[in-house]
Amino acid sequence: QVQVVESGGGLVQPGGSLRLSCAASGFTISSYRMSWYRQAPGKERYLVATITSTGGSINYASAVEGRFTISRDNAKNTVYLQMNSLKPEDTAIYYCRAMNWPNDAWGQGTQVTVSS
Repeated sequence: QVQVVESGGGLVQPGGSLRLSCAASGFTISSYRMSWYRQAPGKERYLVATITSTGGSINYASAVEGRFTISRDNAKNTVYLQMNSLKPEDTAIYYCRAMNWPNDAWGQGTQVTVSS
């Protein structure tokens, strides 16, 4: 069964950093496109960052480019989202997604709150 579990969220002050982790089970991430999405209260979920199965292509939402970095550790079967220079508007639930058609798995999400 394809599963992903996020961790690493929490409360951080503006300007701070957090690293989110997405641990995969039931599949190997090297065969999947892995992505991070976020959803703020009252807003739609949208793509934050994505990395292809080979790692050869990485894309970011304009709102986070230059501050967030997506990476993958195939040996640990885990994907990360390093978030620096956090802003209050980054507050959201962050979700990990694994895609390799027809498989499409979402995690339960991890809350990130940026506030002083």
